[in-house]
Amino acid sequence: MSEKTLEDQLKNLRCHFTWNLQDKEGYDISKTQTLSDQMEFPHAYNRYMRHNRKAYMEYVQGDYTEAMARLREAEELCLSNSNQSPAKLLVIYGNYAWLYYTLKEHETAQLYVEKVESIYQELKQSTDPKLFNCPEIDGEQGWTLLLYSVLYYEQAKECFEKALKSAPEDPDWNTGYAMTIYRLESFQDGKYPDHHSLDLLKRAIELNPKDSVVKTLFGLKLQALKREDEGLKYIEEALEQTPDLPSCLRYAAKFYRKARMIDEALYLLTKALGLQPKSAFLHHQIGLCHRSKFFVAKKSEHRDNPRQEEINEHIEKAIDYFKLTLECDKSFRGVYADLANMYKEIGEYQKAEELFKTVLSFKSLRGDERQVNLYQYGSFLWYCKKSEKEAINLYKQVLLIPGSCSESKKCESILEKMAKR
Repeated sequence: MSEKTLEDQLKNLRCHFTWNLQDKEGYDISKTQTLSDQMEFPHAYNRYMRHNRKAYMEYVQGDYTEAMARLREAEELCLSNSNQSPAKLLVIYGNYAWLYYTLKEHETAQLYVEKVESIYQELKQSTDPKLFNCPEIDGEQGWTLLLYSVLYYEQAKECFEKALKSAPEDPDWNTGYAMTIYRLESFQDGKYPDHHSLDLLKRAIELNPKDSVVKTLFGLKLQALKREDEGLKYIEEALEQTPDLPSCLRYAAKFYRKARMIDEALYLLTKALGLQPKSAFLHHQIGLCHRSKFFVAKKSEHRDNPRQEEINEHIEKAIDYFKLTLECDKSFRGVYADLANMYKEIGEYQKAEELFKTVLSFKSLRGDERQVNLYQYGSFLWYCKKSEKEAINLYKQVLLIPGSCSESKKCESILEKMAKR
């Protein structure tokens, strides 16, 4: 068989190598560490899929030996469970084929292409991957896209919807779909109503009551819908189930922070950070907690006795943890404005402005993200640099972006007042 024919066969396989995972700005190889951490816990979702993703990321970093080892682990996990459908091996064998092809071992690559075709025949489906209806592949692609980057959430949603058409009762695909919709609802573009994920998360819990992470997200959604007391019950139940699972700890901490239970949140975040020391999310959440403590101290300082030492302590910690967030993940776009606003509080205007400019230079910013950052940068220019003309220009840019987030309404109000002067 010619190399060209083999390459054409490889391009038709459905696996990490053909999912265009590096096509969008925002790819961050640091997620490799997160996946590695998650694999240490028995309650993590299908671990063979995590090894599969890890293998691809090792390949991207050029560590082909480790990539091969991860694929073997994924394969062994599937083969050790006699109840597993052979369809779960399709992505693994596709990755094997691509990896061996990269290593110039074309005969072995061809062998794995044939293994994929053999599974198609065993399942009595078309040998053309594009015509093969397989929830195992759709679901795994959905999880990969969901965990890979915020830029892929829409595609992840489509994958889970496709998987659920064929396997509507599958706990993993229901969980993945619920999580995806939950995250899409957090966007401020108004595309998704803020309550749709509630029923989806509840169904995911019913299908897999041992899933503590879904319970924390359900608790957070109840909190967002002004049902905090009800949400707290799910948070406490989740923590009782898995007191040492980082994903559970971090979302529970987020609930406590939003409930202004800052000390409780910091306790859980510190515990989680001991398990995942390179997590950008955890560093950011700790920074947000210290920012909250800073604002409380600053506000009460005007009423009571001076609390300058406490104010300084929390603003320094907030800055330190926001900086650590960027060290862990420079594509963590939400932290740029947070760090800029902290620098603003201590008069470091040049550093603040550089951060605003950096985040606004990201081509991959969603419309609602760009609106938020333009508004915050405009407010910084107006109040800190007294550059009213520049600020107004940024507010106008906000209104040119489709979507109606709270920042766009603020800009509209400001510009209306300016017009009446």
